Amino acid sequence: MDLSVVIVSYNVKEKLDNNLQALFKSQGDFSFEVFVVDNNSQDGSVEMVEKNFPQVKLIKNEENLGFSRANNIAIKQAQGDFILLLNPDMQVFAETLEKSLNFAKNNSQAIVSSCKLIDEKNNIIKHVRRFPKFFDQLMIVLKIPHIFPWVLNKYLISSFDYNQSQKVDSVRGSFFMINKNEFKKLSGRDLPLLDERYFVWFEEVDFCKQIYQLGGEVWYNAQAECLDYVGQSFSLLKRKKAQKLFRDSMLKYFQKWQAKWQYFLLKIFWFVGIFFVLFFKNKK
Repeated sequence: MDLSVVIVSYNVKEKLDNNLQALFKSQGDFSFEVFVVDNNSQDGSVEMVEKNFPQVKLIKNEENLGFSRANNIAIKQAQGDFILLLNPDMQVFAETLEKSLNFAKNNSQAIVSSCKLIDEKNNIIKHVRRFPKFFDQLMIVLKIPHIFPWVLNKYLISSFDYNQSQKVDSVRGSFFMINKNEFKKLSGRDLPLLDERYFVWFEEVDFCKQIYQLGGEVWYNAQAECLDYVGQSFSLLKRKKAQKLFRDSMLKYFQKWQAKWQYFLLKIFWFVGIFFVLFFKNKK
């Protein structure tokens, strides 16, 4: 088996339907399987997959286990030499999978690779990031980029050339291809599992960080494209809950990878940022 596609889905029935239709129209000389891990959707997603896509390996969770845990369930069953973590609100083109696979096969140093992501208007989605540093994450916590967007230019790599394939720090988790065999050689571990301390957000950054710690590389592949509807699943989360999940994941990342003082200061400034938001909101 060449490729295992893993889709973690939560209440995005229509986008998931479109995603699967596009996947099974893929062209090229390769074999692939598709897993859908449903995180207890209540919108008929499970029934739709069972009816329209009997070839899909459907895993039905009885609760929302989050992104990392749900992906890991399928990764443990995946038979492909390559594993593609694909968000449900994505839509591949006919040649996306073949071009992505060919790139990954021809660049064995790329333990993780991603492709060019475009939106519905054919605009490039700028998804390549440097690894999070204390300064840029502090700016995010304090909402400074809302006033001075340029403070994140280095972190967001504003000058990045999305028409050129190249080695990068991290890529968006919505299209995240892993070379399973090369990962095993590099790490000595059988499976490229995500760190389950993250419910959602920062899990893909954490995985990329692990790859570099082990001596591997992460690559952006400009040769393949995929349509990204950008966060349809996340849009279902209430703002307060989404912010809490993002905050918790950021702090867990810094607790794991950075100096203790950075973790503690960010934790303090999160509360400062929340205070300022509430203060100015009440002033209006």
